[in-house]
Amino acid sequence: MKITRTQNNDGGDCTVALTLEGKLDTTTAPTLQEALLPELKAGANVVLDFAGVTYVSSAGLRVLLKGEKTAKSNSARQVLTNVSAIIMEVLEMTGFAAILNFEK
Repeated sequence: MKITRTQNNDGGDCTVALTLEGKLDTTTAPTLQEALLPELKAGANVVLDFAGVTYVSSAGLRVLLKGEKTAKSNSARQVLTNVSAIIMEVLEMTGFAAILNFEK
């Protein structure tokens, strides 16, 4: 999985965008966790761009759940954007669509 990080500090709010490309599975989930959790712990709002994500496994779902919990406990926000219909179907079937935040 390739992760590209960009940052926007407009208006005093720090927003970090992580653009993901590839599969989010057992092999790549730790890489996302290492990129995501420190940003959320620092109080940054993180936008996860899923346009290039082709697959999400249970390991990937666990990282998204950890991210959501970390965001809430640090007054930050984790938002998913550009989620494909196939990935959204997985999120809906597992109940994650009701837990996570989405931007269109």
